[in-house]
Amino acid sequence: MARTNDPVDPPAAGGSGAGSREGRPPWAPPVLRGDRLAAGLRTLELEVRGRLDGLLQGNHLGLVPGPGSEPGEARPYQPGDDVRRMDWAVTARTTTPHIRETIADRELETWIVADVSASLDFGTAACEKRDLVVCAAAAITHLTLGGGNRVGALISNGAETVRVPARGGRAHARNLVRRIAEMPRAVEGTRGDLAELVDQLRRPPRRRGLAVVVSDFLGDTAWQRPLRGLSGRHDLIGVEVLDPRDVDLPEVGDIVLADPETGRQREVHASAQLRKEFAAAAQQHRGDVARALRQAGAGHLVLRTDSDWIADTVRFVVARKRGWSGAAS
Repeated sequence: MARTNDPVDPPAAGGSGAGSREGRPPWAPPVLRGDRLAAGLRTLELEVRGRLDGLLQGNHLGLVPGPGSEPGEARPYQPGDDVRRMDWAVTARTTTPHIRETIADRELETWIVADVSASLDFGTAACEKRDLVVCAAAAITHLTLGGGNRVGALISNGAETVRVPARGGRAHARNLVRRIAEMPRAVEGTRGDLAELVDQLRRPPRRRGLAVVVSDFLGDTAWQRPLRGLSGRHDLIGVEVLDPRDVDLPEVGDIVLADPETGRQREVHASAQLRKEFAAAAQQHRGDVARALRQAGAGHLVLRTDSDWIADTVRFVVARKRGWSGAAS
């Protein structure tokens, strides 16, 4: 899908440090480029830990739904619950049917598919979409790390793919997030292949765990088939990264639309009719992406460059925890 060729304005040169907020909303990610990268990554880690700790209890329970192997608390039976999990002792004592919750296994292997192809090197709001890929990876590693858990990543800019082996420990997590942030930008005209990237995660087969695909999911949905192949063995989450210009054209008269993955450009007049057709096509594509993720059995988190990404992550994880426990959403 084409978009306006007007990248996000950089922060004022007088800002202090990589995490400078000058001219940026307080919820915007820190600057993660150039000589501000190191300080920006430290700021990002502090923000993730500070805003997620205390809000999301239970380690990765909110990210990986379903029963585990360790007994948890009992709760009243609800229609649709598995009767094999009935707690007959509590049921007899209270005369009300109860089931026994189970806690997810404490050792989890998480793999992050990070798409940083040319279409992600774009942003017209508080940051580039590429920055949100790094932020999503930082949040996922924080929510799943600990207790012997491991996290790895497949990172691709379309021209090159880097595999970071799954390991545990905070030092490894920091290195993984840094590797994503430092991934070189592909030259214009380099087309990413998300379907191939997802398919690489299936080979060789890995122990059951969590797979998180972070991308803007622009283009066709050829990635749906390999994603479905993962669902038989892993819990899935799709993190869709969007910019306002992915879904709406500004009312600015003549405008240049560019596709960074093909290099094609086209100058058009942003008439009311064109803007309406563009919005309808974008809405249709977003619906196709949501439906494809749902049919693949994946959770769907949307992060936008004009929205508080940590607040959006919190809402998503809390909703998954409620769904996993059987509570009403």
